[in-house]
Amino acid sequence: MRRPLRVQAALAALALAATAALLVSGGSSAAPTKSQQLFRKALLDDDKTTSAIKKLLRERGGIVAPEIEFADLTGDARSDAVVRVDTSGAAGAVAVYVFSTDGKAADSPLRAVYRSQQLYRATAEIAGAALVLRVPRYREGDDVCCPAKLVERVYTWSAAAKSLVRRSSRELAGPNGATPTTTTTTTPAG
Repeated sequence: MRRPLRVQAALAALALAATAALLVSGGSSAAPTKSQQLFRKALLDDDKTTSAIKKLLRERGGIVAPEIEFADLTGDARSDAVVRVDTSGAAGAVAVYVFSTDGKAADSPLRAVYRSQQLYRATAEIAGAALVLRVPRYREGDDVCCPAKLVERVYTWSAAAKSLVRRSSRELAGPNGATPTTTTTTTPAG
């Protein structure tokens, strides 16, 4: 009778160790892609990357998400990269960057031309030549999965600012079905 209990205890300990290893490694044992490695290094080398994001990347609390999107957001007929930093936990995407060679030779190193580094559960998508960011807006009692509202911000390229600038912002109904008042604001090019 004791032998099966030891075997069960050993199996339980092994399962617990495997789960802990997955949590520490970000939930996946897959090696980062070359793109993830490139953008991780670029973020760690960039003086304008916040210390919080650098800490997440160094301590493996966050990763460059494998889903890197490419589109010409700067209007220079070259692809720019939209890069997210994700946590492995409930916080989801906590930072979004756009890397470009705009204004430089095509073979120049990519540099961040847009940074949003204090996000929580953000989503980013490309819509034509615009970057669309959505973040939850919770009200008391909302579950993490289901905020009452989403705030959607649309960013487009400003040659004068040499960055993406916010063109509009609006509130949308969140997944819990609440119907918020929709507001739209437009920020002039800077």
